[in-house]
Amino acid sequence: MALAYTDLTKGILFIMDGAPYEVLESHFLRMQQRKAVVQTRIRNLITGKILDRNFQPSDSFEEAEIERKPAMFIYANRGEFWFHEDGNPKNRFSLAAEIVGEPGKFLKPNTKVTTFVFNGAVIKMDVPIKMEFKVTEAPPSIRGNTAQGGTKQVTIEGGAKINVPLFVNEGETIRVNTQTGEYVERV
Repeated sequence: MALAYTDLTKGILFIMDGAPYEVLESHFLRMQQRKAVVQTRIRNLITGKILDRNFQPSDSFEEAEIERKPAMFIYANRGEFWFHEDGNPKNRFSLAAEIVGEPGKFLKPNTKVTTFVFNGAVIKMDVPIKMEFKVTEAPPSIRGNTAQGGTKQVTIEGGAKINVPLFVNEGETIRVNTQTGEYVERV
């Protein structure tokens, strides 16, 4: 389906120069005695690169045919992340660390993820926004030590390090926002 420049709103997936892009932000701008433009911030779904682009009425785009498929994370080994199709453990596939990106540090076995398939290849993977993790290492909190805003750095299962309030201890389970990498609450 063809898209006009005014269709480029947040969340829309489209093809530009043969690659799929996602619109992160868009803003309609009309200046005096000039053609209206749509200012956008877009992300290349294959490389992850973010661009700021202006589009005009003469621009048209093809909607990106991207299929979302659920999958289960199995394990990571030497920069490769292994998954199987949800409901079909025999159909395994691996993704390179470059495709998995930052969310890879929040993957633990049997985590259900969403994969994005473009032209038969997985180009992107999303983990659940909020996940629960066990704190594997936490420095003891020192009474009266609030000069740092009352936080300390802990290690969670999988090895990721995040800042948490001083009252969180080793062995406790916490909820983390995987998009921001921030502590949400103690479970």
